[in-house]
Amino acid sequence: MGILGGNPKDEPMHYGEVYAVWQASTAAKGAVSCYQAYLNHAGDKDLKKILDALIDQAKLEIKELDTLLTDNGITPAPTMPERPPVKLEDIPAGARFADNEIAAGIAVDVSAGLMACSQAMGQSIREDIGALFGKYHIAKAALGVRILEMVKDKGWLIPPPLQLKRPEPVKA
Repeated sequence: MGILGGNPKDEPMHYGEVYAVWQASTAAKGAVSCYQAYLNHAGDKDLKKILDALIDQAKLEIKELDTLLTDNGITPAPTMPERPPVKLEDIPAGARFADNEIAAGIAVDVSAGLMACSQAMGQSIREDIGALFGKYHIAKAALGVRILEMVKDKGWLIPPPLQLKRPEPVKA
């Protein structure tokens, strides 16, 4: 077997894989910090549950991705300090994120995460790295469905213009 045969964990990472793993780890670290702040601002219990799930998922990704990086001799980005809990009432009304704003923000984040996972899977030649991003893709898709159901249920969804009446086709 050549250099790219056998156990994928024994194969070198190519530069695209290194960057995808490093970038995903760094993004997850930023997500934990951001979602902890959102948790301080959130009032809705369902939104808080989803934020907790997003934080747990991001922490899992950080652990796995940083292990992969260090096992391959690459220094991960530093982890941000944990945010202390704050009472919602202590945040001034003008400085507070509304629940629907938080929901929109996390929906965009999950959507972007899905695309990043798909790109990382597509460029990976190490099966373990492609599978790792596939696992994250599935988790993000499930969280995205939960977010979509929640925003619809709570009336927070702002749909794009809907085509209710379609124009008649022009016959040539």
